[in-house]
Amino acid sequence: MPRFDIVKEVQPEKTFRAASIISNFDLDVDHIREHFAGNIDIENAEWNVGLIVGGSGTGKSTIARECFPDAYQSSTYTYSAAAVVDDMPKGKSIKEIEMAFTSVGFASPPSWLKPYSVLSNGEKMRVDLARNILDDKDVIVFDEFTSVVNREVAKTSSYAISKAVRKQGKKFIAVACHRDIIEWLAPDWIYDTDEKRFFTLRESTTARGSNLKYTGLTTQLKSKFGKFLGNITI
Repeated sequence: MPRFDIVKEVQPEKTFRAASIISNFDLDVDHIREHFAGNIDIENAEWNVGLIVGGSGTGKSTIARECFPDAYQSSTYTYSAAAVVDDMPKGKSIKEIEMAFTSVGFASPPSWLKPYSVLSNGEKMRVDLARNILDDKDVIVFDEFTSVVNREVAKTSSYAISKAVRKQGKKFIAVACHRDIIEWLAPDWIYDTDEKRFFTLRESTTARGSNLKYTGLTTQLKSKFGKFLGNITI
């Protein structure tokens, strides 16, 4: 576990527009079928950070929901307070909230006093991450990770959350379509939905001079990250 074999089928309704699409594109479909099968082999592994990565429509969210249903998070939180700090779980102390905000890179106290609705996309993502941490979940699965922020924010946020969850002994799984975060997130394992392959990245202190690549992912794990990502097993 988690091994998955997921079949999704949709029967298009016979509406005028649907019939027009079928006719215009010469489609012969009574139903639309998608099949996702594979294995994220982490049952007996020690890990803190995982990554499910791939292009749009390759099954990332479907796989994450199926394999980690209790941990899956898809921006479902409600934020209604005048200050986002008051949207955090009621049982948490102000010190715990400050630490959670800071640990994910949301380190501007004036912004803590703003409502969620006026925050930037990057700040909203960090608040969502902090909220997950404060909810005391052992495993956090975060869909569309860094999808709505610029790439520099994506990289710094990836580094911050990776550092935070490792320090706190939690498990965090990012579900993302961008590969530029890999060297910053430094995941212990990756499931690539484009390649339909599972990769384990093992810590090593002996490969500090290595530039690492693996089939199907374009990011090079540069030598400065060698102390985190020394070996790769396929």
